[in-house]
Order: sequence, then C-alpha cells, then structure tokens
Amino acid sequence: MKKKESNKRRRYDAEFKSNILKMKADGRSVPSLASSFGINEQLIYRWRSGANKSNNTADSQDLEEVKRLRKQVKELETERDILKKALGIFSRPN
Repeated sequence: MKKKESNKRRRYDAEFKSNILKMKADGRSVPSLASSFGINEQLIYRWRSGANKSNNTADSQDLEEVKRLRKQVKELETERDILKKALGIFSRPN
C-alpha cells in the first residue's frame, strides 16, 4: 500500500513572500527562485500579481488624497487673498 499524501497547503508568511519578490526584483529569475526554495513558479507569479494590485490600490488612494489636498490649498489661498483685500480696505485712512 502507498502512503496517502496529505493535501495540506503550505502557508507562507508575508515576510517570506516579500523576500522572494525582492529577490525577483533584484534580477533573479522565477524558475531559479522556485527551484531554490522548493515552491511552484505559478505561486511566485501569483504573489507578484497580488503585490502589484495592492500597490495600484494604494497609488489610487494617494492620488485621491493629493487631489483633495490641492483643492483645499486652492480654497485656503482664495480665503487668504480675500482677507488681504479686506485688510487693505479697512486699514485705509479716512
């Protein structure tokens, strides 16, 4: 009789994944990483894809905040200019 292999999936922590993706970014090939660490190539591609999606989400949130802050700066500059004009009008000698 053959031993039945367990179908448990191995879990990898975020630090391990980020180290693999950093090595990929530093120039190592996916097949090389997969064979070195005993993981499937598709898993590395999936991690990279997931990292790209989360980066794009963060980038779009940053862009929205920049737009909001620019709008706020423009409003504050307008208020400042109005107050400067008012100060000039009220400080004139009669």
